[in-house]
Amino acid sequence: MSHENSISEGAARDKLDELHKVAKNDKWRFLAMTPKLVVGLVRGKSLMEVIASDAMRDCFIPISKEQGEFLYLTARSKKVKNIVEFGTSFGISTIYLAAALKDNGAGEVITTELEPHKCRKARENLQAAGVQEFATIREGDAMETLKNLAEPIDMVLLDGWKDLYLPVLELLKPNMRPGTVVLADNIFTFRKALRPYVEYMQSGQNGFSSTTLAIGAGFEYSVYLG
Repeated sequence: MSHENSISEGAARDKLDELHKVAKNDKWRFLAMTPKLVVGLVRGKSLMEVIASDAMRDCFIPISKEQGEFLYLTARSKKVKNIVEFGTSFGISTIYLAAALKDNGAGEVITTELEPHKCRKARENLQAAGVQEFATIREGDAMETLKNLAEPIDMVLLDGWKDLYLPVLELLKPNMRPGTVVLADNIFTFRKALRPYVEYMQSGQNGFSSTTLAIGAGFEYSVYLG
C-alpha cells in the first residue's frame, strides 16, 4: 500500500472537482422536471415511480465531496481489494473508490449502471482521472450484472434505485465475509422509500450492525458480522 493520496491532487482530484462543479447544475435539471413531478405525485405515484430512469439521463445525483472522501478513507483504512457499487451514474463515486484501490496497490471496483449514456461518460471520466484500470462498469440491470460474482466482497456502495437496495444487498450477501462494509446513500432524502432497508440493517437479526451517519444526504454505515 502506497503513501500516496490520489484524491488530494493530480488527475483524479482535477476530474472530481470538475464533475462536482457540473453536478451542481442538477438543481436546474430537477426544476425543469417539477411539472412532471407534481402531476405524478397528485396522481398518487411515489417519487421513485415519477422519476423514471429516462428522466434522470442527464442528472448526476452524486455523492458529496465529503461522502467521497469518506469512501476513500474507508477503503484505504480497511485495505480493501474488491468493491461492488450499485449506481455508477457519471462515475464520481467510482473515481473515489478506484483511487483508493490504486493507492492500496491493487483491487477492482465492479460497478453497474442501467443508462448507456452514463456508462459511456463514466468510462471517459475514469480514464481522465487515471483510475480506469481499477474499475469495471457493467451496463444493464443490476440484478443481472451483479449475479454470480467470483470474488469475496470487501466493501459495497448502494446508490442506485432505492427500491432495489434490499434486493441488491440480498444478491451480494453470499459473497460477503465478516467485516464487509456496506454504505447506502440518500437515507435522509428518501426516508420513506428506504425505511425497510434501514430497519433491515439495524434490526440485529440479519447479520449486520448498522448506524446512520449524518454525512451528505445520509449514509447508512453497516458492517456484516456473518
